[in-house]
Amino acid sequence: MSDLRRSLAFYAELGFQQGRVDGGFAVLTWEGCELFLDERPAELLPRGTQANVRVMVADVDEIWDRVSRLGLDVMAPIGDRYYGLRDFTVLDPDGFGIRFASPIGGAE
Repeated sequence: MSDLRRSLAFYAELGFQQGRVDGGFAVLTWEGCELFLDERPAELLPRGTQANVRVMVADVDEIWDRVSRLGLDVMAPIGDRYYGLRDFTVLDPDGFGIRFASPIGGAE
């Protein structure tokens, strides 16, 4: 990402917990899982969304409501998918996709 402070604020709004921050590197957590952020000069970052990560949550609609209230950039709106998940994808400040999902019907 191009601006660690901006990204930390974005992920905190989503509900990630901040762990270690060391220079341009940070560790965020979500229910025991870790996400690493590594700040790089903007000219060294790839253009456009290259990938996304899936964050499994107990209630994806609750996270969707939060994202909607915050007015964040949504790549794929919430919906029930053929692969058995209800999910959506939001873009972080650098265009990286964060896909929040819950099993349809709430069963793990």
